[in-house]
Amino acid sequence: MSAASVPMLAGVPSTPQPADASESPAPPLDAESREWLRSLRAAGAERDAAVGRLHALLLRAAVFEVRRRKASLPHLRGDDLDDLANQAADDALVSVLARLDDFRGASRFTTWAYKFALLEAAVKLRKRSWQGREVPLEPDDWSTFASTAVDPAGSAQQSELLQLIEQAVAEVLTPHQRRVLVALALNGVPIDVLADRLNTSRGALYKTLHDARRKLRGHLADQGHPPESLTEEAR
Repeated sequence: MSAASVPMLAGVPSTPQPADASESPAPPLDAESREWLRSLRAAGAERDAAVGRLHALLLRAAVFEVRRRKASLPHLRGDDLDDLANQAADDALVSVLARLDDFRGASRFTTWAYKFALLEAAVKLRKRSWQGREVPLEPDDWSTFASTAVDPAGSAQQSELLQLIEQAVAEVLTPHQRRVLVALALNGVPIDVLADRLNTSRGALYKTLHDARRKLRGHLADQGHPPESLTEEAR
């Protein structure tokens, strides 16, 4: 059976984090990156000037990302897009300044910082695209999640599994796990949008989603569907 037939068991892609994570020892910092860190950790006018330069860099990154994605939000005007870019740059600046000690030099400092602005802009655009829209927390029709590229025998097996999953979602999961699973894995709600609507964090939602899938796999295993085979299909 294809992974498309059991989408709630497949992974919800996580948004790449801008943190400079690396398992290997940190390389020596280049001169420009060292100067950025020194000036941003300075005091008075020197730090203020460095923060201003950093904000300008982050704003350029945010404007680039907003313009790149603006086709997905045709109803937004130029002023709205500019406002989103400025908000993204402001929030990215706060994040970069709070995480200076996390920078390990796997890339240039400006490249590392740039990613914060790209991430913030993408998140804000996703939230704006869902503004005023209802977040679907229940599936309209479970059959929409079935794969059409199967033979008759596979279709029958798929139908049986979907029924088992539907029953398990209703009976095994808690109401909160059910809402999160349906919204993220079935209805395609962006995780940052759902976190905002439910007044929670992305990390909390990922944990809820992980726990819900673990419960479903255990239940399906009890029904004769080996969890290791489902996990392999869902990769």
